[in-house]
Amino acid sequence: MRRHTTQPRPDWQKRVEQTGLTYHSMGGSPYWDESAYWELSSAEVDLIEAATSEIQRLCLVAGDHIVEKNRFAEMCIPPEAIPHIIETWEQEPPALYGRIDLAYDGNHLKLLEYNADTPTSLVEASVTQWCWLQDCFPQTDQFNSIHEKLIAKWRDLLPYIKQPVYFGYEPVEEDRITIEYLRDTANQAGLRSAAIAMHDIGWQAAANQFVDLGKQPMHTIFKLYPWETLLKDAFGPHALAAMRQTQWIEPIWKMLWSNKALLAILWELFPNHELLLPAFLDGPRDLGSYVRKPFFGREGANVTVSLSGITMESTSGSHAEDAFVYQKYSDLATSGRTHAVLGSWLIDGEPAGIGIRESDGYITTNTSRFVPHLFR
Repeated sequence: MRRHTTQPRPDWQKRVEQTGLTYHSMGGSPYWDESAYWELSSAEVDLIEAATSEIQRLCLVAGDHIVEKNRFAEMCIPPEAIPHIIETWEQEPPALYGRIDLAYDGNHLKLLEYNADTPTSLVEASVTQWCWLQDCFPQTDQFNSIHEKLIAKWRDLLPYIKQPVYFGYEPVEEDRITIEYLRDTANQAGLRSAAIAMHDIGWQAAANQFVDLGKQPMHTIFKLYPWETLLKDAFGPHALAAMRQTQWIEPIWKMLWSNKALLAILWELFPNHELLLPAFLDGPRDLGSYVRKPFFGREGANVTVSLSGITMESTSGSHAEDAFVYQKYSDLATSGRTHAVLGSWLIDGEPAGIGIRESDGYITTNTSRFVPHLFR
């Protein structure tokens, strides 16, 4: 895996906006950064694909273990959610996608975390970097079948979900664009859909159901909105009460995998597995160098990196009161001061491609650059 510098396309802003990526710059600096790209070998692509499948298998085992051994409390999962998590875990309702973040130092791949509920950077991973490849390196390939697999998954769901599918989002640009992209893949599969801001979803008490702005019942809701946040909202109890009347995508059992306590449970179940890092819930123990992460943190919030007792970097955020997991530090792919994390996408539990995020520090945040990749 090697990083190359290259000349951006003269009209790169226009080109990426045509793919839907309107949030290509942040604070005057590119978020989408095509002044560089990462080159992988076909063997490395095979390695990432196999590792992603194996981690998915381990997580399925861990999910069964959590349910059977009733380990919800130590994951800080609300008691009222537990029966619904168990029911959906056993019934396997529709689930669409996820993103596993991996550390790669050129020799070893290691699981950093599983963004199983509300993963972002989807448009740039699926469409924008593919269009960049066709413009700049059309004779090469890319580990990327995300778009095709999303459409295929929606098509598979046609007989099992009521239409229209409502796509709920927070009114911020990245979430809105992600929702519009997912709607497009659903529409291409033959589904009817509608976008709606989460705060515009209404509740009809007499019918015990959610309704849209036109008072029409909402039977299927894809939500780009974390389950742990939804359950704290005023209508959180309604979401649980109407669980059997509403098809939620992602299902509530995803709380088992989007929770970073999963990292410690995986290490307990599979100690010394080549794809896992030591992780503990009760402190760093004898890790030496470690990363402290909040259970429900997202986009690098409230993360601390400690190397040999020295705090190298720490971020702020809204998760300071969360419980934390302590995970052994692992080197990332590097080039100079640049650190890169591999985001490996799964559609319907199957590997579908990668996106690469870069930062100049140790922690990948919501402003870390997205850099395209190719392989030969």
